[in-house]
Amino acid sequence: MSLHRLFAITKKEFKHLFRDIRMLSILIFFPAFLLVVFGYAINFDVHHVRIAVYDSDKTNFGREFINSLTSTDYFSLVGYIQNENEIKTILDEKIAQCVIVLPENLSSEFYSKREIKIQFLIDGVDGNTAVIVQNYVNAALREFNLKHTNLTLAGLGIKQYNPINFNPLFWYNPELKTTKFLIPGLIAMILVITAVISVSLSLVREKEKGTIEQINVSPIKSLELLLGKTTPYLLLALLNAAMILLVGYFLFDVEVKGSLLLLFITTLIFLFACTSIGIFVSSIADSMQVAFSIATFASLLPSVILSGFIFPIESMPVAIQIITNITPAKFFIVILRAIILRGVGLEAFWKQIIFLILFAMIMIGLSNVVLMKKEKAT
Repeated sequence: MSLHRLFAITKKEFKHLFRDIRMLSILIFFPAFLLVVFGYAINFDVHHVRIAVYDSDKTNFGREFINSLTSTDYFSLVGYIQNENEIKTILDEKIAQCVIVLPENLSSEFYSKREIKIQFLIDGVDGNTAVIVQNYVNAALREFNLKHTNLTLAGLGIKQYNPINFNPLFWYNPELKTTKFLIPGLIAMILVITAVISVSLSLVREKEKGTIEQINVSPIKSLELLLGKTTPYLLLALLNAAMILLVGYFLFDVEVKGSLLLLFITTLIFLFACTSIGIFVSSIADSMQVAFSIATFASLLPSVILSGFIFPIESMPVAIQIITNITPAKFFIVILRAIILRGVGLEAFWKQIIFLILFAMIMIGLSNVVLMKKEKAT
């Protein structure tokens, strides 16, 4: 392999990039823009759950109970229901996500030490949100019960005894922010999309313009052509990764807790695997339109659905878990979460690196097979 020829191809590709300012601007700034949009839009944290109250008791005790819920940012009171027939309308029209029904004689039953049943009617269309609302309600009820139990025991001169004190500590993400969990997946998704599409379009452009024949009759070898074509986009992708990390740090407080050198090396390996997909797409596509469609389908859908970015792979059927290996984003997300969130070393994800290298070798091998068959056919 000649470094002179490799440098010439790389220089030629850089000139193509700098001539198309619009494309260059998209490749540089669009990934960071996507991170901002997705970072704010995709959020599983539930706050300000809209609640409506049907209070049949109408006592200070019932109002105290409702105030204990609305004193936090988890619940927002939208109003009181005057008629039991309004409950269905409130939920049907999504005026409230939860309707609380306080029974008659609530306070008298409570002070008489009898069991009370308060009804919570939760909109269950969105199952995940409904479960979160249920957990919020259970936690609020526990706090309210504990407060009044302590007051009652204190009035009797009895100190409450808890044989087991439950004190959970959350490592790596103490605030339990879903944004910190999603940012590594967003980085992988954005990088795989930009790398695959840009590399595949770059190679197919030579076919579409008819300049591939000139390259074929020149002394340039296939490896030199591939490396020269992909090097500018690898450098741009690394720049994108740095910009995304900066945006994630300043806007979402996502700090890299592990080794920056290890993050750089693993990102380079991941981008090598991504460019191998772009090379394979360019080997089977003969026009930029076809290459763009295939590259988008091959990078976007698997990186969103099958990578573990949003949906946990462990909860998928076994057959689908096997299919998830078609995207390198699956392996890179494990690496990113290990380095960025947990700050661990190579011992925690060395298998993922091996999978990425094997993936790249398989894709490049398939590309060579396709190109050899096309050459024989011509």
